[in-house]
Amino acid sequence: MMAVLKSLSKIDVGKSKQRLKKIRILSTIIRFQSLFGLALVFAVASIICTRDGENLFLAPTNLANVVRSISENGIMAIGMTLVILIGGIDLSVGAILGLTATAAADLMMNHSMGMLETIMIVLALGAAFGAFNGIVSTKLGIQAFIVTLASMSIARGLARFWSGGIGIPIAYGTGEGSAPNSFSIFGERVGGIPVPALCFLILGVIFIIMLKFTKFGRHVYAIGGNATAAHLSGININRIKIMIYVIAGVLSAIAGTVHAAQVSQGSPNDGIGYELNAIAAVAIGGTSLAGGKGTVIGTIIGALILGVLDNMLGLKNVNTNLQLVVKGLIIIIAMVLQKQKS
Repeated sequence: MMAVLKSLSKIDVGKSKQRLKKIRILSTIIRFQSLFGLALVFAVASIICTRDGENLFLAPTNLANVVRSISENGIMAIGMTLVILIGGIDLSVGAILGLTATAAADLMMNHSMGMLETIMIVLALGAAFGAFNGIVSTKLGIQAFIVTLASMSIARGLARFWSGGIGIPIAYGTGEGSAPNSFSIFGERVGGIPVPALCFLILGVIFIIMLKFTKFGRHVYAIGGNATAAHLSGININRIKIMIYVIAGVLSAIAGTVHAAQVSQGSPNDGIGYELNAIAAVAIGGTSLAGGKGTVIGTIIGALILGVLDNMLGLKNVNTNLQLVVKGLIIIIAMVLQKQKS
């Protein structure tokens, strides 16, 4: 009888060890979901995107196009990460991009402003919208969803009023009615690397350091984790929130500047739907939409996943409508994994 009990206990211990091993593997996958996701889509794209023995995806020019294409969304997604970390949302970032791109084109083409003057005005415009979002949502107590939805409409309407509802093409030159040649740098490459991608990388590093090593970063996580406890510990919650929305507005303005240079125009219709792409990059990167958990590194990886996915589907000539379906399914999968993590 004792021998039977011992053998049964050994079997139970063995099953428990196997169960624990499976749990550890699953928790590791969930913890590093964005990295595994990037590795997966990169591997699939490398395998299936071939033609006549040539790997279209791994071609240096194509990879450069991938990082260039994600730069605008990535820059906005950095700001969106901060907003979501405090439990907020910003639906106005795409409209701010369209407004600032329109403003940049108009100021240079119709008012003969130089690059530095234009950039300063454009950044101030983005900061003003961010301040509006932050002040109204904190001081008046209106939900950020409603405030930023309203500012999205305001920014889009101002852009259309500013441009007369049409795009403003950018032509470079030295005479009146031309944009300064220096502005074209935002659409060029340095050492084979697109300048927009360099802007994205530099901003990513800055905000990674800011969130991880500064008091401001600690306050952001504290507010997102428990706003009441953060307030009782002496953190000025409203000030931090306003600062974060201002940062999101400025980053959207930077994305608008880059966008105008890349497409050589500013249009009031630019940036439509970009806010959803930014939120998707943040969510796929592992940031909790409830706030308090997430990293800029994860967001960068999330933006890369979306970029590689779009590029892969484009190379395979997949219908653009089906691409939206695939992107939506990936967001749902990311949310399921996030729920498992919590």
